[in-house]
Amino acid sequence: MKNILLFLLLIYQSTLLSQTVLTSYPLDLKKSEENNQILNAENTITHDVFAFIANKQNITILKYNSALFLTNQYTGSILNLENKSIIGYSFSEDGNPTLYWSSMDFNEIILIKYYLENKTFKALKFRFPSSNHYVITSFQKNNLFYLLSKNLSEQTLTLYAFKNGRAEEKTFDFSDFLFQNKNTQRIPFNKVIEAFPIEKMEVDDYNPLFKSTQKSKVYMLDERIIITLDHNPKKTQVFDLNFKNHIITEKNFAQPIPKKAARSSNSFFYENKIFQVNANVDGFLFDVKDYDSGLTIKTITVSKNDTIRFKNSPLLIQRENGKPKELNKTKKFLQYLSNLDIGVSVFKNKKHTLITFGGTPKNDFVDYYSRNNVSFGQSDDEFEQMFPQNNFSPNIHTETVFFESSWDKNFEFNNQQSPPLAIDTISYFLSQHKEVALENIIKFKDYFILGYYDSATKEYVMRKFKDGYN
Repeated sequence: MKNILLFLLLIYQSTLLSQTVLTSYPLDLKKSEENNQILNAENTITHDVFAFIANKQNITILKYNSALFLTNQYTGSILNLENKSIIGYSFSEDGNPTLYWSSMDFNEIILIKYYLENKTFKALKFRFPSSNHYVITSFQKNNLFYLLSKNLSEQTLTLYAFKNGRAEEKTFDFSDFLFQNKNTQRIPFNKVIEAFPIEKMEVDDYNPLFKSTQKSKVYMLDERIIITLDHNPKKTQVFDLNFKNHIITEKNFAQPIPKKAARSSNSFFYENKIFQVNANVDGFLFDVKDYDSGLTIKTITVSKNDTIRFKNSPLLIQRENGKPKELNKTKKFLQYLSNLDIGVSVFKNKKHTLITFGGTPKNDFVDYYSRNNVSFGQSDDEFEQMFPQNNFSPNIHTETVFFESSWDKNFEFNNQQSPPLAIDTISYFLSQHKEVALENIIKFKDYFILGYYDSATKEYVMRKFKDGYN
């Protein structure tokens, strides 16, 4: 969606969207991006909004009520936090925030609870087992802070839930589950995750295509985590991790079957449904399945000679940082798509489900070796046997291709042009205002808040952005 921004937001009216300044606060950050950090957060129980603003010397905490009036503030010095930045936050039952500070290696995490009523703080230290674990991602959910990590040698994932200064550890063992490549060769769970690192999806926000084209994804829900794996082009393998009983539930969803072997396939989990996409140079298949029952809700098949009738945008191609250009034929679109990592991203506004289909440049396994220093076995041949690259090409493809589609609640195509999304308007605003630095976005009520440092006025500013024209 962001990629078509220049096509959708060049009308004057759209530049006036969501220009509402909610609040501002005088602030002088000497160098607007070096060693500085801004993080916005909502206490999901009280609906107070916080701004955490850190530089090399100090931390400033601004507390706003649900009407976004400033009700409290705190400024204190930062001690013994060299080379550490804020990686997350949580809120205690008394409403006070805890910030989590860590370096890039996560070896040591400092928990600091700030008591705004008497302007004091309390610090604790958590030793992350970095010698045999690495952090996959972090989450905030229901006022708690979570870390999801991978054991380097065991077939497990570990979830750390931070509450009231303590970390509760939950381990999920995948050693009894069967993982296979497209040739039915058995693969250890560790090898799947090493080859296709898990990417976090935002369950309430739009996920750009470069994230949703990843083969392994994690979705944080209430009291559970959903992990989807699409390393095998024949199916989507889904694991439901329950926080309370530590039980893992597996489900498998067969990919729609093309006449010829799929060059690429992927999926997206959204509101208890699995959206699957599958393509080669001859065609494009799309399925929507109910997660609980496994029943297929919608199936679409497009051949290379067809016109795609369910699109609300042109077929677009974008090369690196250039402007998107239109592709005139489905055949051409599929030719490009077959050399890319395919994906689908799903997002809902008030009325419609908005779906982006497309492909992004491949993360081929040679690049992954060099970036992550990962060994998959005795040789590259062993990796090739585990994950056959039948679509591997020596040509490097740096383009992205995509189109967008809008659906109603019954998954019928809606051919009316959707009004601009808040996320698109924010992107346009940022592209036009170079004075904006350290931007941070949160969803609040039925709109988005963009918090940032204005280097021209030397203020911290919060702006409101909504979907649509008003």
